[in-house]
Amino acid sequence: MDGYGEITVRGRVSSGEGKGGFFVSRPWVMRQIVEKLGFEPYPGTLNIRLPPEYVFARRRLDSHRGVKIVPNEGFYPGKCFKAIIAGRIDGAIVIPETPLYPEDLLEVIASFNLRKELKTKDGDEVEITILLE
Repeated sequence: MDGYGEITVRGRVSSGEGKGGFFVSRPWVMRQIVEKLGFEPYPGTLNIRLPPEYVFARRRLDSHRGVKIVPNEGFYPGKCFKAIIAGRIDGAIVIPETPLYPEDLLEVIASFNLRKELKTKDGDEVEITILLE
């Protein structure tokens, strides 16, 4: 199912546990994001919870290659997809390839704090266009 195109989803901002920020802030992850996606990520993620009607779209990403994040020992791999957040901000989504990772969660990154830039709070809706390359 690899190919070009895009998937647009809408979800609600949700507070996380800080695990995404911890992962993204690892030097080996930051280095790979800079090399493979072309920007230095802010050391945190914007968590977006997808309603049931968009979970199928998230599942579609499992069959796309994406941009692989090769783990250091003791970590799981992940993959990223370039994305456009709220129709105007370049960033990416990060999908950790860990057991039991929720299918209704997207972790979104950019070069700055997305929550502050978008002036969002928990429950606010955000649109994300995921680019399939």
